[in-house]
Amino acid sequence: MSGAGAPGSARAAVASLTGDFTELPVPQAGQPVNGPLGWEGYDVARDRAAERTGEDESVVCGTATIGGTRAVLVSFEFGFLGGSLGSRTGDRLEAAHVRARELGVPVVSLIATGGSRMQEGIVALTQLQRIARQSALTRAAGLAQVAVLRDPSTGGGWATLGAGADLLLALPRAQIGFAGSRVRPADADPLAYSAEGQLAAGHVDGVLTAEELPAALAGWLRLLTPRGGGERAAAVDPPGALGTGGLPGTGWEAVTRARDPRRPRAESYLDAFFGTRAEISGDRSSGVDPGMRCGFGLHNGRTVAFAAQCGTATRPAGFRTAARLIRLAGRLGFPVLTLVDTPGAANDAEAERSGAGGALAECFAAVAESPVPVTTLVVGEGGSGGALALAAPGNTWVAPDSYFSVIAPELAAAILKRGPDQVRPTADQLRIRPQDLVELGMARGVVAPESPASEASRR
Repeated sequence: MSGAGAPGSARAAVASLTGDFTELPVPQAGQPVNGPLGWEGYDVARDRAAERTGEDESVVCGTATIGGTRAVLVSFEFGFLGGSLGSRTGDRLEAAHVRARELGVPVVSLIATGGSRMQEGIVALTQLQRIARQSALTRAAGLAQVAVLRDPSTGGGWATLGAGADLLLALPRAQIGFAGSRVRPADADPLAYSAEGQLAAGHVDGVLTAEELPAALAGWLRLLTPRGGGERAAAVDPPGALGTGGLPGTGWEAVTRARDPRRPRAESYLDAFFGTRAEISGDRSSGVDPGMRCGFGLHNGRTVAFAAQCGTATRPAGFRTAARLIRLAGRLGFPVLTLVDTPGAANDAEAERSGAGGALAECFAAVAESPVPVTTLVVGEGGSGGALALAAPGNTWVAPDSYFSVIAPELAAAILKRGPDQVRPTADQLRIRPQDLVELGMARGVVAPESPASEASRR
C-alpha cells in the first residue's frame, strides 16, 4: 500500500484495520472524452479530484489480512467526487468480487459515498445492477460480505454494497440512508438517516467507534470464515442442562419450574456453550426484538450460529431476525443451535400490524428449508407456535425444567370452558412434561446436566 493517506481517506480507513494490503490491478477500460455523456468539464473534475486525493477513482480495492483472516477489501474515497459510483467504479468493484470468489475469501466494504455519479447519468445508475449481480454471485459462492458504514453511506452504495451485505457495522453518527442530505425532504427526521437511528430500526447490526472497529471486525471475520474440519457437515450436539436435574411429577409442576425466575435463561446457556460469540441485530425490515438473541459463536473450535429466545413473548421482528440468521448460516455452511424459551408469539395489536403471521411463517420456512443441520434445546417455556417456529423437526431436545404445549394450560382451560380449578388437570391432560414430549416423539431426549469440567472441554 502506498501510504496511509489523509485522515478520513480510503487508504487511512484501510490502514486503521490492517498493515497487510495489496492493491488489485486496476481494470483497463477506455472512456470517451468527458465520459459516456460527453459532460463538459467532467475530465477536468476528475483530474482535480485525483490531484487532491492521490487516487484516480472513488474506490480502492485489494487483498488484506484482518486479524488473521484473508479478505478482499474495498474502500471508498469520498474526496474523489463524493465517493460516487461511475462506470470505472463498477469495473473495480466487479474485479474485487471476482477476485474474492477466486480466492474463496469474504468481501469487506468500507463505504463512504454520496451515490451515483451525475456526470455519467443513467450509465452510472446501471452500475447498481452490476454490483448487485456480483454480490449475488459472491453470496451464492458461500462467502460472507461485511459492510462498514462510514460517513456518509447513501444512495446506491447504501442500497447495494451496504444494505445488501450479510453484516453491517456503522461508525457513530454516520449518515446512512438511500436519500442523501441534498435530496431528502427538508422536514425529514435526521435520526432516521443516522447510524443510531438505523440500528434502532433494525437495519444495521452494530454501531462501533473507530477504536472498537478493528478488533470487532477481526472477530466477525474469524466467525464467518470456515476453517475446515467438517464445519459444513455435522449437526451440533445440544448443550447440557444448567437447571434442576430431576423430572417434574405433574404437568403443572413442569409449568411452574419453567416459569421460575431463578431458572437459567438463554444468556446462561450461551455463556456456557460458546467461548467466543458475537450477535447480529434487527430484522432488516422494521425493528429489533430484545427477547431474541441471534449470532455466531465458537464451539469446539468451529463456528455455530445461534437463535435464542429469552423468555419473553417473541415479536415479529424477533422471528424475522431468527429467519435471517438461519438463512445466513445456511449460505455460509454453519450448523445452527436454537434455544426455545417463550410463552408464545406476541399477540397484541402492534404485533399484528407488524405482520405476526408472516413473520412466523418466515421463521417456520427458514427452519424447514435450512441446508444446514439445526439443533434445538427447549430450555424453558415452549409456548405454542411461537416456540415451535424455532424447533428443529427430528432434532429437538428438552431440558428437565421445561415444557412444551399447544397453548398455555390456563388458556387451554379457557378455550375448553373449564374453570380455574381445572387448569392443573388440563396441564396433565396436555402431556407437556419433558418425559411426555419424548414419549410422544416430539423430542429426542431430555438433556442431562453437565459438569463444569465437561462443559469447558467442549468450548
